[in-house]
Amino acid sequence: MAPLSAAMLLQRLPRLPGVAAAAFQRALASTASTAVAQSLPAQVKIVEVGPRDGLQNEKVIVPADVKIQLINLLSEAGLSVVEATSFVSPKWVPQMADQQQVMKGIRKYPNVSYPVLTPNLKGFESALKAGATEVAIFGAASEMFSKRNINCSIDESLQRFEEVMKAAKDASIPVRGYVSCVVGCPYEGHISPTKVAEVAKKLYSMGCYEISLGDTIGVGTPGSMHKMLSAVIKEVPISALAVHCHDTYGQALVNIFTALQMGISTVDSSVAGLGGCPYASNASGNVATEDVVYMLNGLGIHTGVDLQKLMEAGAFICKALKKKTSSKVAQAFCKL
Repeated sequence: MAPLSAAMLLQRLPRLPGVAAAAFQRALASTASTAVAQSLPAQVKIVEVGPRDGLQNEKVIVPADVKIQLINLLSEAGLSVVEATSFVSPKWVPQMADQQQVMKGIRKYPNVSYPVLTPNLKGFESALKAGATEVAIFGAASEMFSKRNINCSIDESLQRFEEVMKAAKDASIPVRGYVSCVVGCPYEGHISPTKVAEVAKKLYSMGCYEISLGDTIGVGTPGSMHKMLSAVIKEVPISALAVHCHDTYGQALVNIFTALQMGISTVDSSVAGLGGCPYASNASGNVATEDVVYMLNGLGIHTGVDLQKLMEAGAFICKALKKKTSSKVAQAFCKL
């Protein structure tokens, strides 16, 4: 005989006295909450990508002193990882032309890391001179996106990264890897989970301590996220994986929750939901860090982040950009 579902049990409650029925409902709800909690990590590391991924798509150049203040505010909010800038050519990403000034101007908080993006050896060497102690490289699971984004094929990009990995190893610099378009691509459409797993495995084998899996255009759903992660987990330890979700179709939080249920405990997000991709016009902002923290707080998951201070950082950068926050939580708090 099949076990009774919660709904079937609740249908039988009227047969019980009122007090007993209410008590049973409370016990059932408590049991369900405990079951959910047991399937989730006790702590989640949030990688704040707003100062880099969030601002790189802004058309108006943000002054270096504003970027420095934003990073300092995010550090004060309790975030343990704040991606600071990108050492790419200003020709390709003008917003990041002040990378040296930003890196030298921020206050380095204890127990906070400030990784920077380095697409090639030249970028890595420049980052080192600016005082970077952690870097990130970025590839894609889509051939067309790779060619549009970094002007080379996936295999060519991996060969290019080998130079960076060797130099980083020699300098004892940890390297994080990004994989873009893990469920969909603006040029190719659907991306095979097998392809994502293949690229992630290569980056991990090269020495990346963590691989961030990015739904660059936000087309993912819990179903496609589950399929993709199931394939990647077979090739890369789950402790070395992170998710990076865009909220184009309003699916970011449920996709993150799906990842948490599968054992992922590192989440990328962007303050105020800033972000996009210069090479994917339909990629809206990243999931807002405020919204992620609010959800995790509600699940009883520790992040170490002060939500109020985080919202203040979001308000600061939105005022500087003269735009409205994309964070639903920040919007709601403003109305209270």
